[in-house]
Amino acid sequence: MAAPITTNMVGTWKKYLLLFAQEHIEFRLPELHSILAIFNIKADIEEIEDSKCPFIVLNLPDEESGKNIMSRTVLGKYLMEIWASGKSYPELYEKLRQCPSDMIAPYCRADTTLKVRVSAFGKTMKQPRQWKLIDEVTDVIPFKGKVELTNPEHTFYILEYYGTNPNEAPDEPYCIHFGRWITDGSRSLIDKYSVKKRHFIGNTSMAADLSLIMANQAKVTTNSIVLDPFVGTGSLLVSCANYGGYVMGTDIEYNVIHGRGKTSRSQARSKYRERDESIRTNLKLYGLGKYYLDVMVADSSRNLWRQQDVFDAIVTDPPYGIRESTKKIGTNKDSSQEDDQGAGHIPSTIGYHLSDIFTDLLNFAACYLRLGGRLVYWLPVSRADYCPSQIPDHPCLRLVANSEQVLTGVISRRLITMEKVKDVQGLHDCDATSAVIRNDMYDGHNAIRKKYFIPRSERQKPEKDTNTRTETP
Repeated sequence: MAAPITTNMVGTWKKYLLLFAQEHIEFRLPELHSILAIFNIKADIEEIEDSKCPFIVLNLPDEESGKNIMSRTVLGKYLMEIWASGKSYPELYEKLRQCPSDMIAPYCRADTTLKVRVSAFGKTMKQPRQWKLIDEVTDVIPFKGKVELTNPEHTFYILEYYGTNPNEAPDEPYCIHFGRWITDGSRSLIDKYSVKKRHFIGNTSMAADLSLIMANQAKVTTNSIVLDPFVGTGSLLVSCANYGGYVMGTDIEYNVIHGRGKTSRSQARSKYRERDESIRTNLKLYGLGKYYLDVMVADSSRNLWRQQDVFDAIVTDPPYGIRESTKKIGTNKDSSQEDDQGAGHIPSTIGYHLSDIFTDLLNFAACYLRLGGRLVYWLPVSRADYCPSQIPDHPCLRLVANSEQVLTGVISRRLITMEKVKDVQGLHDCDATSAVIRNDMYDGHNAIRKKYFIPRSERQKPEKDTNTRTETP
């Protein structure tokens, strides 16, 4: 456990501003906390009044810590070292004049190149005003270097904040920050791993940005062993392999695992998959082939693993019964199979209730995750009926984060992150040893599907929640 942050420690640290992309707002802090845990970075995050604010202010021990954070985050756009902040420009300029000379001197030499950029959040800023602000700030700070717009040694930002509602933006900004750009985030990975460019995809292939966020929240690092028990076309394996994790997966769908059947591409030359379409091919095309362990056809409801805590992370997107059916091996008929017929037998399947899918998943994670390992999965919910008791619980797993992604006016899904804090063998006889869901939301077959296709006249509107729905430690 990390040592507590003291006031004396924070007093010697520098302030940094982390600007986020305007998407997946509820996932920002869970991803950031996970990255801090990956690098064991001590950070003091200043509180913000509006959860939709596009930036947060961090107190960090050094610049290298900030660069480590940005090397992993896909929600952060850029990080800058704050030199001064104010509620007006006279206040900002006065604080800039008070900046220690030893802090600004390395960036004011004549042999350096620089660029000053101006941006405003919540309001459009015209170019003449930008030029005016640049002239003013360069009068306050004695920059002597040459202006270089294409590839400067140092970039500085003036950032104005007018609130999150452009229709109600005030005449003057709520606050202004000036600082030195440190580095950009890793948002280029979203385009690199876009499913639009991927060779092997399916109807439910996870978008690259969400896959990378899940890998971050699972704390996947070099040599991690990662499993996706509902692997599908392996989008989550690609993101985990990007961070150096050795990946494997299982799925009950034979055609998906072996890359057979009809293609999901609308403009494909053939309506059937090509012979080289597979999860392994995707990883090889990205240069990640060495991280591929294996995928296999298996039923998640039937345990095939030897009892051991082998996985560092379990990252998955279970089927909800909307675009992919929920099923497991079984039959409703009273029939049997002779042993000599077993070799070529394709078993029949029956419905797999969502309540069983999630309790089986948590029970599996409690047994096969290493201590400190994480389970990251999607939980579908009815927005009007959601309550925290719908989140599955296990005595060996601690809830780390719970963030909502709205899908429709009726259905959303929540990214649940849990960490193994106790071994199953360490439970006492009087303790509960299995996962439970203290709500009947997922009872019955196709529970979410019935909510999804409910007639519009019978729908209930979800209650508006002005507070953030993200839960973090």
